[in-house]
Amino acid sequence: MNSTMSLNEALKNHQRDKVERLKLVTLDGVPFLDLTQLNWENVKNFHCHPDDLLIASYPKAGTTWLQEITDMVLNDGDLEKCRRAPIYDRIPFLEIVEPKPLPSGLDQIAALTPPRVIKTHLPFQLVPKSFWEQDCKAIYIARNGKDNLVSYYHFDLMNKEQPDPGTWEQYIMKFMAGNVAWGSWSDHVKGWWSGKDKHQILYLFYEDMKENPKREICKLSQFLGKDLNEDILDRIVNHTSFEVMKENPMANYSTIPTFLFDPKVSSFMRKGKVGNWKEHFTVAQNEIFDEYYHQKMADTSLTFRFQL
Repeated sequence: MNSTMSLNEALKNHQRDKVERLKLVTLDGVPFLDLTQLNWENVKNFHCHPDDLLIASYPKAGTTWLQEITDMVLNDGDLEKCRRAPIYDRIPFLEIVEPKPLPSGLDQIAALTPPRVIKTHLPFQLVPKSFWEQDCKAIYIARNGKDNLVSYYHFDLMNKEQPDPGTWEQYIMKFMAGNVAWGSWSDHVKGWWSGKDKHQILYLFYEDMKENPKREICKLSQFLGKDLNEDILDRIVNHTSFEVMKENPMANYSTIPTFLFDPKVSSFMRKGKVGNWKEHFTVAQNEIFDEYYHQKMADTSLTFRFQL
């Protein structure tokens, strides 16, 4: 990393008494946080290197988990290397724009030495074209819509920059309508599912990773051309378990100041379970979501598991 200040350093030097919740704006047909528009043309025209690796997901689908696993695989299970910085500095967030003087995702990426790993929540159709022109690899993680909705709701409550989520009942309707940052869950997971047939995209499922993390980590390692022995694989499985990551300050976002993330409302890493939606959805809400799900997924071979 060059002399550009890391996001972690910038946050330590930057305190604010009050944080305004951001509004949604529509960019190329998709809702985003309003600050995103400041860098939007530069994001769309982003020039990547052929050896850049993209980690993609809909928000709150297991992105941080996938980032930590990927960093561990690329560093052959070296724990010290993976403690070199918080995850948001090790793997910058392509399209994010924070209030000045905090660096944007593009600022952070420019400070990295290739090969770089880059995170995005962009729907497939809005990913900068250079990633596909350069035949870059991408890893996508998808999570069932009910658990994803619950996790996103709690995140929007605790992240003081996210738009006001409203009540739980209101949020369910917003989520199904795609009226949240980064847009429609169903469009997102389907878009990347179609994209995997045209590009070097490994499509993973949160539920599969919870069911058998070692199997999925092996799949990811092979995709990245890494031949890791059993001891290293077991170390990665252990280090990236929910319980260990929840206590790891380099992965659990506890380094984000409380004026941005309010831990009294919710921790960044909350439950990490499959089926936690059952503790939130009423019978009627579940029926409404099931109808939405069957309607939206009728035109795709993509299917999800809502419990293990």
